[in-house]
Formats: sequence, structure tokens, C-alpha cells
Amino acid sequence: MTKYSIEPDDIGLRLDHVLISKVYQDQSRSYVQQRIKDGHITVNGISVKTGHILKSGDVIEMKPVEPKKLGIEAINLNLDIVYEDDDLAVINKPSGLIVHPASTTSEATLVHGLLHQMDELSSINGVIRPGIVHRIDKDTSGLLVVAKNDFTHQALSDDLQVHDILRVYVALVYGQFKENEGSIDAPIARHPKNRLKMTVISTGKPAKTHFKVLERFDRYTLLELKLETGRTHQIRVHLSYIGHPVVGDPVYGPKEVVGNSGQYLHAKTLSFMHPTKKEQMTFTAELPLEFQQLIQELRRDSVL
Repeated sequence: MTKYSIEPDDIGLRLDHVLISKVYQDQSRSYVQQRIKDGHITVNGISVKTGHILKSGDVIEMKPVEPKKLGIEAINLNLDIVYEDDDLAVINKPSGLIVHPASTTSEATLVHGLLHQMDELSSINGVIRPGIVHRIDKDTSGLLVVAKNDFTHQALSDDLQVHDILRVYVALVYGQFKENEGSIDAPIARHPKNRLKMTVISTGKPAKTHFKVLERFDRYTLLELKLETGRTHQIRVHLSYIGHPVVGDPVYGPKEVVGNSGQYLHAKTLSFMHPTKKEQMTFTAELPLEFQQLIQELRRDSVL
């Protein structure tokens, strides 16, 4: 148990403000507030709210965070690391790779590969999701950022919450678009009958996706998509909702197998403010080879 006795200039200030300025300078406000809410930080041995006003003689007590051992085997998956430093890494995930383990699958995941290629990963998301700040679907390829420490993880998570991280996708969808660009603004929630699916429903959480037509083909359209929110399966659900599901998506589109790469959805661009360097970082990953080859075939067919 670590203790901190109130100093004269702390009197009358909020508990979380004092902790951030005096004790947890390398952590985010959200991290400190969550520790208070969880009862890991007390005042005079009593659990209090994050906005508790401190008074003379108060003693703050902080329980140490006990590290948990990972029960996941490190596996060499030869991950494509686009960028890496002491705080974070940007990975170009191949289609077909699950991001983190789950009770429903025993196959190797991105986390297994991260444990092999990196010495440190954040612990905020628990022992089966170390470093995972956000996910992309198994059959979606492209960029995602992973955190190596809890400060970076919390800062990136906070930026995601307020939509300060830019994520741009490319998708091949069924059908022709009349518009050149537009937005899909429709709330999303778990499907009431099929718990494995998400759906547009009035009681769902707000969800907004912006799209722009990149190229038109006879039966398909190539789109650029920007996420304003980050709901589960958001792009796939929204495109299916407007009648243009992602090609190769058997869950939200026709049960049609096109190629061998799963759904033709790729997280092409990722841009965020580096939590410690305070620099805007922007990364781009080209479409997977099979995606490029299909586009070339569609171009030839359209010309003919």
C-alpha cells in the first residue's frame, strides 16, 4: 500500500486532480478515475468519489496494481509491423487473422503474434487482449494500432472515444451508387434474434459512416469509407442496410464466395496523435494482392 499525505496546496482540490498532478503524472485522468471507482484508491481508508474534495490531514492510500501472468503462448506469425517505437506499434493485419483470443476459438490470433515479436504490451484490456486498443474483423485486412504501456493505451482509447483517430477503409460492394459521396447515419445494436450479428435498430447506439465512390464497375462499386463512430461491424452493417453489402461478406450479404480473401474490406489509412511525441502520425497500407487482382479483373470486364 502506497500512501500520500495531503500537502497545504492540495487542500480544497479534487482527489483525481491531485493524483494526476502529484502521483500519477505518467497516467491519464481516465486511468486514475477508474482506480478510484474500483476502490483501489481511498482517502483515510474510505472509498470516495473521484471528485472528493481533500482537506487538511487527509491521507490517500493506493493499492499496487498486481501484474497478471499471460496464459497465452507466443507464436511466430511474422506480423507486418508498419511502425514501432517504445510506446506503440502499427500492424498491417492480414485477412483471416482474429485480433485476440476468445472462448469460441482456439486458433492463433494477432495477440499470439504480438507476444512473440514484442517485449511489452499494455495490460488495460486484460490478459487475453494485451495491447489491443481497437479491433478490426477477422476477415478485414489493414491497419490497427497496439499499445505497449498503459499510459499510451488509455490516451489512444480516449482519442477513439472523442473521434480523434482517423480510420479510412476501402471496400468493394455490390451494386451501383447514384451518389458520388454521402453519409449513413443509423443506430446499431446487437441483433435481437441472432446474437452473432449486429443490426440497424432505433434503440441502438448512434453510428455514422461517410462514403465516397472511388470507382464504378458493371455490378460493383469501390468505396472509400471513414468511420465517425466505431460500432462493432459498423461498415458491414451500414452498407448492408442501404442495399450494398461488402463483396464476400456472408453474414451481412449474399452467401456468395468471391475469391479466397474473405470480405473485400481493408483498413487503408490510420492517423492519430502520438500520446508522448505529440506528433500526428499517419500510416497507409496498400490493398492486399488478391483485392488488387480482383479490381484489375473488374476493370478489364468493364472495358469489354
